[in-house]
Amino acid sequence: MRSTELTLPELALIGATRGMLGAGVGLLIADKLTPETRRAVGRTLFLIGLASSLPLAMLVFGRRP
Repeated sequence: MRSTELTLPELALIGATRGMLGAGVGLLIADKLTPETRRAVGRTLFLIGLASSLPLAMLVFGRRP
């Protein structure tokens, strides 16, 4: 298994983006909001989480040991 060291800010950014991604998915499958609002907010959070996860993943996995 490969080991990677992260700084605290990097770890916080990864956690925040994963949280947004999860919240977006949760809103997409929830029944607490109107369907239009749920889709708009859910898709926005999902896409923000996805878009911000890709550069972070490239930063973490692109490091040379």
